[in-house]
This record gives sequence, structure tokens and C-alpha cells, in this order.
Amino acid sequence: MPTEDGTSSNSCLEHGSDPNRTINERAFVETIQWDENDPAHPFKGSLARRWLTVVIVSLCSLCVACTSSIYTTTYDQLLDEFHCSQEVATLGLSLFVFGMGFGPLILGPLSELYGRRIIFLSSFTFFLIWLIPCAVAKNIQTLLISRFFNGFAGSAFLSVAGGAVGDMFPRHQLAAPMMIYTASPFVGPELGPLRWTFYTLLLWAATMLVSIYLFVPETHHPAILTQKARQIRKETGNSWPLGPSENNNIPLSELLLRSIVRPIMLLTLEPMCLNLCVYSALLLGILYLFFGAFQIVFESVYGFELWQRGLTFLGLLVGMVLAILSDPFWRRNYQRLEKDHHARNPEASGFDPEWRLPPAIAGAPLVTIGLFIFSWTTYPSIHWIVPMIGSALFGAGTILVYSGIFTFLVEAYPSYAASALAANSFTRSTFAGAFPLFGTQMYNTLGLHWASCLLAFLTLAMVPFPYVFFKYGARIRKKSRFSS
Repeated sequence: MPTEDGTSSNSCLEHGSDPNRTINERAFVETIQWDENDPAHPFKGSLARRWLTVVIVSLCSLCVACTSSIYTTTYDQLLDEFHCSQEVATLGLSLFVFGMGFGPLILGPLSELYGRRIIFLSSFTFFLIWLIPCAVAKNIQTLLISRFFNGFAGSAFLSVAGGAVGDMFPRHQLAAPMMIYTASPFVGPELGPLRWTFYTLLLWAATMLVSIYLFVPETHHPAILTQKARQIRKETGNSWPLGPSENNNIPLSELLLRSIVRPIMLLTLEPMCLNLCVYSALLLGILYLFFGAFQIVFESVYGFELWQRGLTFLGLLVGMVLAILSDPFWRRNYQRLEKDHHARNPEASGFDPEWRLPPAIAGAPLVTIGLFIFSWTTYPSIHWIVPMIGSALFGAGTILVYSGIFTFLVEAYPSYAASALAANSFTRSTFAGAFPLFGTQMYNTLGLHWASCLLAFLTLAMVPFPYVFFKYGARIRKKSRFSS
């Protein structure tokens, strides 16, 4: 099997037994590598099997996202049953989202060390377990604590699963499966308010756990090679070859510390990472704030009942689905940019991460336009479909912005992609958890129109940045400590 220096792994294994070699030399040559066309390589799996895995992890992500927002339909019941304030009841939503933000800092490095499959199985098992006290809680304290750990356990499918999708597809095939996976956590909150119950979620989560066990293989390349190395050692009785993770002597505690510190460093030292993370966090914060805002707007202006207010989220859903369906256009646009670049520079190799930003450039103004429409069309004299059209534009723009930002971060910081996504996840969850806590008060204080208008102006300030980074990102990355 070929190695990085072009030699075969068989010769490496033979030399690895040479007692005259140093420990470091032997550690290098004894590490197992992929065979050419190795059927165990995730890229070589059948297309149907790989897409089945994408669908399953996306449905799990959808389940977690629905669980975050279904809680908003229970506010009235919580106030009556537990005799708590609206602010305390809202904490259940915020704590779940905070859990989703902190989870990747721990689960991410564990998946790099032990593989994706074991993290998927264990985290979703705990996700299912923590759903039970959410369904049967007898007091608000039990419910709030359960919601945090429920979000923490489910966060694996909002972070680690993205790595699993990347494990299975080479770069030129990655756009479509990543679009499906990226969209699932943002479509989920729109489905949550449609009067699902925690018992329905329990059944859904149990079904997905069985699906993971039966159909989702290990996809992490070092974990597969480590399993292969152990099998060879067992068959030959030798102490070599070693798997990649077995050659890593870094303690788990240090890995966890790095996983917490490095995202903070990216946010403080990388202006592009910070700006794009704040932008995506602002959009998710607005999305979660809408769970309260829609209840106020469509009840006070249009007199909608609870089940009707749940259906108003379909506007967001339709916009997001339309944005997902535009993926073939953005793939062709990426190929055109790549082709034009190589035509101008025939000897150039590689690609620019900035080519992933055009969806965000197009989505940014859609977000702002949608919010302005929503702001100034919520009047009894204007049909309710008009503000829903505004929400659809916001939903479409949000998906396009996220698609561009996610893929850009992965390709701009290839050696630190997990840390970049963890930084994004942490920032998003912080905003998404905080916004619902003041959303109702903001709408009551500023009024329906100016509250939404304030959000529109915040997004307007962010509109230029995707284009600025598309135009000047390569120059900025030359000064980066983390981008290669």
C-alpha cells in the first residue's frame, strides 16, 4: 500500500522490524497506511451505502433540532403545571441550546480519538435517556436539568456528524451531501412547533438509534486503520503495524484542553473566522427568537390559535427547502470559478476556499430583505401570507449563508477544521440560547414592527462581509496563523 513518500507499506513493515532503527523512525514506518483502492476506505464504499449514512445522520440531526424547538409549544402548560414565570420556562429552550454548544468541545476530540460510530451510539443513547425525564418531569428543576444534558448528548449530530460526511466523500463530491446535512438542523426547529410530543420524539429517537446500530459504519479514517492494524497484529502475532491513533501519545486530558482552547484562539486571532461565526450566530439567534416572536405577532395581529401559529413556521421551511434545491446551481458555479482560475493560471494547483462563499453572498441580502418584509407587513389590513413570504426569504437566505460559511471554514482551516466548526457551534449556540431570553420583552417594549426592524438592521450590517472575504480572503489568509 502506498505511503506519503511513495514506498509501499509492505516494505515499511519489513524495515519497521529493524532493531537498528530509532524508536521515532520505527514509530513512523510501522504506522499502517491505506492500500490503493482499499475497499475498507470510506471513499470506496458503495454510493448507496454512503448516502444511506448521510440520510441517517441528517435525520438524527433533524430529531435533535426538533427537540430543541418542540419545547416552545409547552410554555402555557408549563406555566399552569409548574407555576413558574415565562422567563424560567424559556430557560428550558436556552439550556438545551447551550448544551448543544458545549457538547462539541468534548465529543469532537473523543470522535477523533475513538472514531465516529462509538460516539454516535453512545451520545444518541444518552440523548434518548434524557428525553425520558423531559417527558415525565414532575417539577421545573428536573425539566431544566434534563434539557441541558439532552442538548449536550444530541450535539454530536450537529458537529461530529459533519466530520462523518466529510469522511465518506472526496472534495469534488462533498457539496451535495454536505448541503443535505447542513440544512437538517435548521429545518428541524421549523418542524418542532407543529405540536409534536415528547413521546413521539422518544419513538423517533429510538428508531434512529436502531438505524445507527444497523446501518452506520465507522467512517473515521484513523479509526478504521487502527482496527485494521489490530487485526493484522492478531493474525501475525507481531507487535506492528500500529494504527494512527495508537501512535499518538498525547493524553486525552491534553486533547480535551486543546479542543477548548483552540476554538477560542480562532475566534480571537482570526478575523474571518470571528466575523463569519458571529454572522451565523446572529442568524441562528434570530431563528430561535422567532419561536416567541411568531407567537406574539400571529396571535395579536391575526388572532391565530395555537395550532395555526405552529403552521406559520412553514414559511421558513419552504424557504429553506427552496435554498437546498438550488445546490446544483452553486456546484456549477464552484466548478466555473475553478475552471476560470486554472485557465488564467495553467500551472496553478489546488483551490481557493473563497470559492465556497457565493451562496453566502447571495443569501445575505435575502436575509435582510426577508426581515424588513416581515417587519412592516404585519398589519391586520395585510394578508398573513405576506409576512410569511418574508420569513421564507429569511429561511432561504439563512441556509445559503450557512452553506457558504460551513464549507469555507472547513477548507480555509483544513488542519483545524474541527476547531473552526467547534468555534462556530459554540458561538451559534451562545446566541441562540440567549436570544429567546429577551425576545418577548424586546417585542413588548419596541413593538412588533421596530423589534423585527432592529433585527433586520443588525443583519444589514453583516451583508458586505461574505463578499469582502470572497474578494480579499486570500490576502487575509496569508497573514493567518491557522490557515494553510
